[in-house]
Amino acid sequence: MRVRCLLFAALLLIRPAASFAQSPNPLTANAKIQFGALTGFVVRSAEKVPEELYTFRATPEVRSMAELFGHIADALFGMCSTAAGSKPPRAGIEKAVTEKPALIGALKEGVSYCNTVFDGMTDQKGVETVPFYFGPTPRLSVLYFAVTHTYEHYGNLVTYMRLKNIVPPSSEPTKPGQ
Repeated sequence: MRVRCLLFAALLLIRPAASFAQSPNPLTANAKIQFGALTGFVVRSAEKVPEELYTFRATPEVRSMAELFGHIADALFGMCSTAAGSKPPRAGIEKAVTEKPALIGALKEGVSYCNTVFDGMTDQKGVETVPFYFGPTPRLSVLYFAVTHTYEHYGNLVTYMRLKNIVPPSSEPTKPGQ
């Protein structure tokens, strides 16, 4: 398992290296590749977890699975809109949306919105600063923080899924040809 995770991480960083060298925006291209792989796991997790487990909490003090999915969606809209220099097109998902289909839809919308922001980003534009939680922050750093934040909560989801004997998408066996 550990070797598999390390291999996945290495492939995520090495596989697209040739395309980075050819890209006029290698930093943005790398961030988008990481974002795509990770959000694919999150959306697949939302689809894979049975709806009756959306209320599951590992302990009473932590977010439920539904709240985690909603929190990730809110963060995608919030952070990507910050990087774009605009207001979030959606907010309040974590507190208001609890049903599986609606949460999957919100996650997909958040991913699509962020992909639009990534598509409009360049490395040069990415160094421009915008107001952020930690003070003025380069736009591209805000997008990388969206990736980091999503990784953090995907880790929560992995733990929850393992507690319920569900194999997380990032640990599923690969199919021949992948």
